[in-house]
Amino acid sequence: MFESQVIDTSRGQFEVFKRGHGEPLAFTHLYSEFNQNGNTMARALAEHYTVYIINLRGAGCSDGLTEIYTYSMDDAVHDMESIREALDIKKWAFSGHSTGGFLALKYAVMYPDNLTKIIAGGLCASYEYMEHPDSIYCAENPNNARMKEIFAELRKSETPRKLRIELAKEWTMMSLYREEAYYELLKRKESGRTLMEKIDYFTSELKDYDVRDELKTTPVEAFIYSGRHDAQCPYVFSKEAADLMPNGSITTFEYSNHNPDIEEEEKFNLFIEETVN
Repeated sequence: MFESQVIDTSRGQFEVFKRGHGEPLAFTHLYSEFNQNGNTMARALAEHYTVYIINLRGAGCSDGLTEIYTYSMDDAVHDMESIREALDIKKWAFSGHSTGGFLALKYAVMYPDNLTKIIAGGLCASYEYMEHPDSIYCAENPNNARMKEIFAELRKSETPRKLRIELAKEWTMMSLYREEAYYELLKRKESGRTLMEKIDYFTSELKDYDVRDELKTTPVEAFIYSGRHDAQCPYVFSKEAADLMPNGSITTFEYSNHNPDIEEEEKFNLFIEETVN
């Protein structure tokens, strides 16, 4: 279990969950809500780092929207900086998966001097993945229409819990290389509940997301990973981000979709271990 605390910062209060030992490392996801269980990736990181899982604005006990502070990626990075300062940490690593990986890239270009490294995957450096036919978010993808139906149903407050579970399973299965990985996931105590309001905000700002030029000059060491069969953020985009960064590297998981921490757990844990300086 992770230890829960609420941190007072210059930008408001944020819920943080701490576990592990070693170099400090922040971990989050743009539209997920965590609890003391953390998740598989955060627990793997905590074997080598002091991990701070952050509930971003609008998640858990963290403050919500204000007239000044939004759910944007930029504000999320500024919020994390305020948490780092409140914790009196000079520098820390940052890790995230999927939109957590998007935030890692943003952090690396916005505050490079305050990061020791990023460990991130299933990511993209621009909005262009939305136009790639291998991504379920592209209109040309065979799963796109059904995914939109699932999201529409999940947004309805009257959708019964049993149906929500079935729909969430169907969505998850689109992003797994092995069907049995879903049942392995059910056995774990995971957190990271999806917040639809925050997904909608992310989607609204996505058209302006592109950090490719800035990545070319950031000095931050970047350990990027991706599943070869990633159906959300296709492999070519994680590879692109790693290639753009002067100190970037890519680790490929040949038998994974969007979740190599589950589908190739042993290899993924070795990857995490190799990030330790």
